[in-house]
Amino acid sequence: MSDGLFERGAKVWVHGPDGVAAPAIYVGGGENATFFGGPPLAYIVLEETREPAEVNLDQITARDA
Repeated sequence: MSDGLFERGAKVWVHGPDGVAAPAIYVGGGENATFFGGPPLAYIVLEETREPAEVNLDQITARDA
């Protein structure tokens, strides 16, 4: 099931401010952010910790399976 740029369940990299990329799974997009004037958001689950997170959409890129 596609949610725009990524499909739900897609493997992605989350790029931090320090330049380090962490592996994650894309869960979905956050439509409310743009509605209220903020940047587009994405919901992800970090693979290493299984912690959910909300990040700016421009912080994630697709990774090879």
